[in-house]
Amino acid sequence: MNIKKISLISICLAVLPAASFAETGNPLKTESQKMFYTLGVILGRNADLGRFSLTRSEVRLVVEGFSDAAEGHKIKVNPNAYIAKLNDFARARQKAQIAADQASGAAYLAKARKEKGAQVSPSGLIYTPIKEGTGAQPKATDMVTVNYTGRLTNGKIFDSSSRHGGPATFPLGNVIRCWTEGLQKMKVGGKAKLVCPSDIAYGDQGSPPVIPPKATLVFDVQLLAVKGQ
Repeated sequence: MNIKKISLISICLAVLPAASFAETGNPLKTESQKMFYTLGVILGRNADLGRFSLTRSEVRLVVEGFSDAAEGHKIKVNPNAYIAKLNDFARARQKAQIAADQASGAAYLAKARKEKGAQVSPSGLIYTPIKEGTGAQPKATDMVTVNYTGRLTNGKIFDSSSRHGGPATFPLGNVIRCWTEGLQKMKVGGKAKLVCPSDIAYGDQGSPPVIPPKATLVFDVQLLAVKGQ
């Protein structure tokens, strides 16, 4: 195998985003099965298939095309005739998905504003204390250590400190605006829910493939320590 191709796969592995792994009942038993399954994960993620919002039946057709090409079978259609159509299709699907996500986000924000204890900032942040802390209160220039879970408004967890081996430490001024603002309302030992409109989170672009464009995000945060500048 070409060294450059091996290096590319290594890079892809290094940048795979955190995901939910279903080890329980995993039908992949051998190391070889797991290795080739991982190759499929890498190819699927780096092909940016998320922008197509594929249904299960459409995924099966994609797999069939991949299989025919990989195994050297006769290709059933002329791919060149469909490249432009694929791009148009992807744009239409993405536009529809963004509109649906925006509607869902707006509904979630409206409901969250009415929750008991919710504090709505001029920025749009909805801060709801779960447990009041008694320790230091951070400034934007401080280092903080937190446990957190990040969810989309449909409840899907896209990231958490537990997926990275434990509490996260970072400069508070170097994260999304929602966090910089929200954590300054907390004291060490406290827990809170931060509901972040897209314009103080990842904005119009999102953070593909994990966070869609214009997504409202929900974080459960526990502030463990403030370490100063």
